[in-house]
Amino acid sequence: MTMDVLNLIDGRWAEGDGEEFADTNPARPGEVVARGRFASGSEVERAVSAARKAAPGWAATPHHDRAAVLTAAADLVDAEADAWGAELSREEGKTLPEAVGEVRGAARILRYHASEADRENGEVYASPRPGENVLVVRKPIGVAGLITPFNFPIIIPAWKIGPALSHGNTVVWKPSSLVPLLAYRLAQALTAAGLPDGVLNLVYGEAVAGSAIVDHHGVDAVSFTGSTAVGRAVIARCGELGKPVQTEMGGKNASVVLADADLDHAAEQVCLGAFRSTGQKCTATSRLIADSGVADELLERVAERAARLVVGDPLKAGVDMGPLVSSAARDRVTAGVTRAVGEGARPLAGSEPHAGEGWFVPPTVLDLPGTGVDFWRTELFGPVVGAVRASGAEEALRLANLSDHGLSAAIFTRDLGVALSAVDRVEVGVLHINSESAGTFPYVPFGGHKQSGFGPKEQGRAAREFFTRTVTVYLGAPA
Repeated sequence: MTMDVLNLIDGRWAEGDGEEFADTNPARPGEVVARGRFASGSEVERAVSAARKAAPGWAATPHHDRAAVLTAAADLVDAEADAWGAELSREEGKTLPEAVGEVRGAARILRYHASEADRENGEVYASPRPGENVLVVRKPIGVAGLITPFNFPIIIPAWKIGPALSHGNTVVWKPSSLVPLLAYRLAQALTAAGLPDGVLNLVYGEAVAGSAIVDHHGVDAVSFTGSTAVGRAVIARCGELGKPVQTEMGGKNASVVLADADLDHAAEQVCLGAFRSTGQKCTATSRLIADSGVADELLERVAERAARLVVGDPLKAGVDMGPLVSSAARDRVTAGVTRAVGEGARPLAGSEPHAGEGWFVPPTVLDLPGTGVDFWRTELFGPVVGAVRASGAEEALRLANLSDHGLSAAIFTRDLGVALSAVDRVEVGVLHINSESAGTFPYVPFGGHKQSGFGPKEQGRAAREFFTRTVTVYLGAPA
């Protein structure tokens, strides 16, 4: 079944005036999952105008009323989790359990940000002047331009849209054109829940549409998730325009396994971090740093686990890993592995290409000749992990920091002192001790350092730091 997806502008669903696009199943590329038309430049203009028109009314709506819309939308998303999870698998390639879990996760995120209505929303300070208090109140930033990626087609939009709407902002949203159907579903749920016209505007498009949103004088702030290269361009442009910007970009995440670690547990967690979602996570494990005393034994266990993973149609029971999202993604990952082998890497798993149609790459484990190879620096965004050896904890932590990225890392050790040292020394925004490098909860901050992130963090209460602005009020008694 092929769905027709529509743009949403000022409460009206309509085909775009731009080029046609098709959303194909990466496991069976001949199967069209959804089709539609991109928004034209004039339609992006209308979307921003609609958001600006709706902004005062939505900001003036009581927070609990805004929260009620998010809660109702969460209920609708939950009710459709199985059906929308299957659609997510078809258009993006996640296994069905992962896809259903993502849809349910989006509902949890909407509920979390709805609950902001029950939390404090300002501060009161004492004043040195008699009869006066100092209040710090929070207000919406206005119109938020949101640009979201393909790899989590409903949960990442939810963790941007949820806080934006909860805190009284209106939204112009451009999802990845690779995954239009789940964007359509989320927008359907929010409009069906009672969102007023113009508060959420969904426009399909590619780079030109994204640039139009970033550049528009009617967009007050931009939140972007995607590649480091594009993210840096967005940061630079918003800097020129004096516009608040929040970016979550790439990662080259390390898992450090020390000599005292539980090797079976570490191998399991490394494989979960590297191969779930076909490695298409910004927090996926792509670098493995093993203490030289246990490296051979650990790599043998990781390679054995990787070789046992069942790769195939993500909708089928028993499949552990689906395809990459597109032929371009498959070719990029394959070329990266070939380049690494040419630079001296030794394949321990995944040396044989996957047979059959679809954009599949086998779970791949590489024993790297050192940190000088391109693989150590370049994010492939696929199911490939490359390992190096370290002489003890000191060198292992140093190697973990040997990257331009700083999103996530995992440390496997029984030594509490080493774990606490890693907290102080490892240059990341998310650190896991004895668990995989991927994964986050909706109620805690998420984001990276260095080339992995810029601006306020996402998720949890940190989200309001971006989606609100403060006003300091000196409240004195009348003379």
